[in-house]
Amino acid sequence: MKPTRMLVLVLVIGFLLVLPAILSTSLVNAAIQMLIAALFASAFNVLAGQGGMLSFGHAAYFGIGTFATIHAMNALDGTGLFPAPLLPAVGAFAGCLLGLVAGWFSTQRSGVYFSMITLALAELLHSLAPHLKDFFGGEGGVSAMRMPAWGISFAGAIDIYYLTLAWVLLCLGLLYYLTRTPLGRLCQGLRENTHRLRFLGYNVHVLRLMVFTISATFSGVAGGLLALSNEAANYVIFDMNLSAQVVLNSYIGGIGAFFGPALGAAVMTFFGYAVSDMTRTWLLYQGVVFVLVMMFLPSGLFSIASWWGSNRDRHSPTALLRILIVWILGCAIGTCGFVFMVEFLARVLAQDYQSLLTDGAAWPAVMLFGRQWLPGAMTTWLLPVALIVIGVTVVVLGTRKWHSMCEERAA
Repeated sequence: MKPTRMLVLVLVIGFLLVLPAILSTSLVNAAIQMLIAALFASAFNVLAGQGGMLSFGHAAYFGIGTFATIHAMNALDGTGLFPAPLLPAVGAFAGCLLGLVAGWFSTQRSGVYFSMITLALAELLHSLAPHLKDFFGGEGGVSAMRMPAWGISFAGAIDIYYLTLAWVLLCLGLLYYLTRTPLGRLCQGLRENTHRLRFLGYNVHVLRLMVFTISATFSGVAGGLLALSNEAANYVIFDMNLSAQVVLNSYIGGIGAFFGPALGAAVMTFFGYAVSDMTRTWLLYQGVVFVLVMMFLPSGLFSIASWWGSNRDRHSPTALLRILIVWILGCAIGTCGFVFMVEFLARVLAQDYQSLLTDGAAWPAVMLFGRQWLPGAMTTWLLPVALIVIGVTVVVLGTRKWHSMCEERAA
């Protein structure tokens, strides 16, 4: 790893270590969920980003790790035979076992057929879980309680945060080491050219199964950390939404970079935490973010760091920073206009507002962002449209400036 990247990594780890000291309890809990989501996305990226196998059912291995850890907490934690800090290893074992079985079937095929098989197996588990009440607990789920270990109570959010951080850093280190091993290189070969691997004498099915099992194992660790954090599990964790979420998070961050999926998962998890309490339409914004990233940053958010690194030798940092600020400013202005329009329409079309309308009467004002807006007023509609147009214009001008800088450098 290059010295600059190592320095950035050390700074990020240092920031994560001091983070609980500056956050409230609720934000520490949010940070725990961000770390878990980052590990889950990184585990998924072993399969999708490095191995080129897109799974639509990875919630199965995350969920089975959660339930296995919950049952281990109830059976072993109180006896001291398996202390709380080691319980995510139970989730790893459960994820590995299920991944080995499900992966044997899934990896028989590739491409869209592989994706459909993973989806079918996950939905099968989701359908069976409510009926297997002894293990999954039915609608009430299964709960447990963390017990003290190694002189630590694990009763507060800060203790769980540092435990989660330790496991996440350990797993990310192992996953990064995997990319430097011969198996990691073969994993990239699975993505690029399986015919060449067959020609070289490798058993492609066995390689796919190994990669699938590794991904499921680390997904189980993430599920085990969720069990330690929540002290409860419900079969709804197997829902398709979680499988879709890890796919979206990984692609938003960028599956082409090792830390890309972790970045995307952390950002989108915090986005959901911060925005879901403000508006009911937060899922719409999440979908729009995904579409825009895929259109204009197909390599994900992490490609911004790659863009900076690849251009800092050809352009001054000040010039790059100026272009980046222009793009961010344009996106911020356009976002303000889009959010205004969406929230205004959501309130106007809401049933509570529609019930206030009477025949022939003027539409009442809508309270939004601290002031009242009349649906019939021209300014109510011109303002968001103008903001969107201005934002797009600023981004376009910044892009043209960047292209002119590149042309001048080439000349």
